[in-house]
Amino acid sequence: MDSITSFAEGHGAYEKVYKLGKKEGSPVESLDDLLKAKGEQIVGEYPLGVVQIPSELIVGTKTNGRSSALSKSFYPLLKPGSEFANKWIALYRAHMDEGIREPIKAYEYMNKFYVEEGNKRVSVLKCCGAVSIPGNVIRLIPRRTNDPENMLYYEFIDFYNLSGINYISFTKPGSYARLQQLVGKRPDELWSDDDKLDFSSIFARFSLEFEAIKTKGGSVTPGDAFLFFIGLYDYRSLFQMTTSELKKTLLKAKEEFNLLQTSESVELQMTPNEDNGNALNKTINKTINKVLTDLIPSTRQTVAFIHQKTAETSGWTYGHELGRLHLDEVFADEIETVSYFNATEENADALLEQAIAAGADIIFTTAPPLLKASLKAALEHPNVKILNCSLNASHKSIRTYYARMYEAKFLMGAIAGAMSVNGKVGYIADYPIYGMTANINAFALGAKMVNPKAKVYLEWSTLKDQNIAEKFSNNNVTYISGLDIVPPKDSNRHFGLYRSSDRTFLNLAVPVWNWGIFYEKMINNILNGTWKFDEASASTKGLNYWWGMSSEIIDVICSRHLPIGTARLIDLLKNTICRGEFNPFSGILYSQQGLVQKDAERVMTPEEIIEMDWLAENVIGYIPKMEDLIDQAKPVVSKSGLENSKS
Repeated sequence: MDSITSFAEGHGAYEKVYKLGKKEGSPVESLDDLLKAKGEQIVGEYPLGVVQIPSELIVGTKTNGRSSALSKSFYPLLKPGSEFANKWIALYRAHMDEGIREPIKAYEYMNKFYVEEGNKRVSVLKCCGAVSIPGNVIRLIPRRTNDPENMLYYEFIDFYNLSGINYISFTKPGSYARLQQLVGKRPDELWSDDDKLDFSSIFARFSLEFEAIKTKGGSVTPGDAFLFFIGLYDYRSLFQMTTSELKKTLLKAKEEFNLLQTSESVELQMTPNEDNGNALNKTINKTINKVLTDLIPSTRQTVAFIHQKTAETSGWTYGHELGRLHLDEVFADEIETVSYFNATEENADALLEQAIAAGADIIFTTAPPLLKASLKAALEHPNVKILNCSLNASHKSIRTYYARMYEAKFLMGAIAGAMSVNGKVGYIADYPIYGMTANINAFALGAKMVNPKAKVYLEWSTLKDQNIAEKFSNNNVTYISGLDIVPPKDSNRHFGLYRSSDRTFLNLAVPVWNWGIFYEKMINNILNGTWKFDEASASTKGLNYWWGMSSEIIDVICSRHLPIGTARLIDLLKNTICRGEFNPFSGILYSQQGLVQKDAERVMTPEEIIEMDWLAENVIGYIPKMEDLIDQAKPVVSKSGLENSKS
């Protein structure tokens, strides 16, 4: 609201805001009318005492008695010369001379404030640009429901009880708990007075600069933007930033902020866009690149891979390194590749900067915990193409990629269901992250398709204090789906689908991540110009490549020990999935809690598959929470965990 403190006379001030009120027209909102219209049930009243109320959060009056006197922004609606106008002017002059100090009386409902006593004081102070207004507040607590707004409010109450802060708001459940975490507090830790003063100063400075660069008409709240910012740059780093540095950093992240205002911020590309764009232009581009490569060898692009672990210690890293070596063979004259190992959240920033300084044009970071560092590097180096191997992350400055492994897991489940005599099969999962539940459920659906009595015993390798082998043995489970891949020097044979008993051990099938094919297709996209067409197709969203069996990114290799009938069935199912004629998550679906999908003709959307947080009815087990996991697993889950889908 524009300040009118430059008006020397109260009459002139009143005439100015009266005109604004008439222009606005809409009367101030009444809390009593609002509660009646909603049929809201108030389950408690809690006195907060005298608090500083953010003026922008004072949105109405307790009763409708003043609805004809004030607009929705608390501008006066009654004509100059009226009794109301004269009292307003007297208050205005008093405020100019001495300041209004007497607290108003107000009710708080859903973190909005409604005035019971002091409407004219609020009007004067709002019109004079007051940031906050002291008030004696009573909180009205609504009944708890599953409505997202209601859930968010109850989370706010918990946060307020710890911090006493009422001036930051969010649009997504889980945000208040995340703020508590990002400022360095334990979930139940109280804020000191110094904590509150520091936060007030930092958030006010951030909000001022954010509003200055915010896209016109954008709906992103300063709270949502602040939460994203401190999740990327860390809360304490804001204390060290000058105003100029903060402004520049915010400008670099402007497109990222714009993605926060929509719930559909991820564009999933399910198959490579190999035929997109003008074929002639792509041919010309490729020819030019080839000529330049022949004439000036130094123009070859450098592709860097940054891994969390080494190929000797991690099957995951080993698989991506095989993909890099495949690039060396396919693009020997066009690119050169380099790898960086043992990246952590602490050194990832430095490794990315090292790769860029060494001339990397394209960088693949191959694990979800490296997402944050990837995004920071991309904001600082917009000309470098950076991709992170993770699922369901929404960013404009980088792209993410993963594979639809649930398709292969469905086939593995069908094999397990066909082979198990007692119908009991085991499944060892690692991280409860996006896509993992789809893998588990697809496996369970595959097993049930060929064996209606099949039960899947789910265990997690990242849980504290457990003995998976003993649990499987106690339940007479001998057919088990284990690790997808192991390091080359690891003699462990417990990977893929295997049979393990006291007498025999046999590998039956293994799912394959063909990262070499993915990287080949992606480098081709960059070299022939398709990369730019992908960007145009996701102009308002973050782009996530989620390719599957039809793109040859994943596959299932069956053992020769598999019965010929079962092998033929798997080939049939594989071809049907590749042709797009069947999806494991189609038709009627049941979870452990009951019916999930009742339409026999419906196929779940890719977004629903990624974010599914339920287990199929024939799964015996549960999805663990963060506190259940070993410490080494928490960084992965904190970036791409299923709990994030609710925040």
